[in-house]
Amino acid sequence: MTVSSAFNAFKSSKAIVWKSTGRLQQTIAGCIERKGKGLHSGKVSTVKLWPELVSKGRYFDFQPNVIRASIEFAEESPLCTTLCKDGVKIRTVEHLLSALEAMEVDNCRIEIKNSDPEDCDLEVPIFDGSASEWVEAIEQVGLKEATDHCGNCCEKMAAYVNEPVHVWRNDSFVAAFPSPEICITYGIDFRQVQAIGCQWFSVTSLDNSFYSKHIALSRTFCIYEEVERMRNAGLIKGGGFENALVCSASKGWLNPPLRFPDEPCRHKVLDLIGDASLFARFGSQGFPVAHIVAYKGSHALHSDFVRRLSGII
Repeated sequence: MTVSSAFNAFKSSKAIVWKSTGRLQQTIAGCIERKGKGLHSGKVSTVKLWPELVSKGRYFDFQPNVIRASIEFAEESPLCTTLCKDGVKIRTVEHLLSALEAMEVDNCRIEIKNSDPEDCDLEVPIFDGSASEWVEAIEQVGLKEATDHCGNCCEKMAAYVNEPVHVWRNDSFVAAFPSPEICITYGIDFRQVQAIGCQWFSVTSLDNSFYSKHIALSRTFCIYEEVERMRNAGLIKGGGFENALVCSASKGWLNPPLRFPDEPCRHKVLDLIGDASLFARFGSQGFPVAHIVAYKGSHALHSDFVRRLSGII
């Protein structure tokens, strides 16, 4: 795809204008393979990341099904982000997509399978509950410029927010304000759990170095008193102290130490980056250039925000 055709491939809404980032689209320089247990299903799956041609974007390959990592295939599900198409579900995609987005892997084929080839309900491994496994793997294999079959490159596009955009549910919201660069301000409020309480975390410049050191390491967390209810609902079958931070309202953190004092809030930023990556198209940048302010967000609210940017709602 040439630069001119890349510009023509994007439609600018009233709130969004697409501009060139001045960088070329990238892909990974070699194959990455990882195997692990899913947080909610408890099933073991194998994920292989493959280099992909320019403008192909990121997509999951479960032969013969292909599901693009796009908001149009996002299905609301408890405590994770799920992509669904033609009867195939791929759950808990947010940590992997967060790492790919932040580390600038713009084009990638994601092959996923588990021990039962007939099972169409799959889940990306949780590892330690953070995105660090994927970041380390990407850093080890490295990146290269993505090209087409003729060796042509393409500039990477990004969506710039040019007027405020917001979504909310009850007292939770995600809002975007015009900004010359990406900024994130995220707040959480767990006043019923004193060890967590109210936290805020701010990002004033999002690049892969900052992400790998200050965001990717943060782990998912849960409230101990809610574990039984979640398991009764068929969730966190693969959850444990090795892949999530667990906090009790009465006893505090049950499996310290934390990697950061505000690790739970940082993990919400990690999730936001992964969910917002579903805005990407044709190898573009998924996370919009804006000042994003979120409070008490969730995967469902993040997805609503991307749908609002996309003009779906």
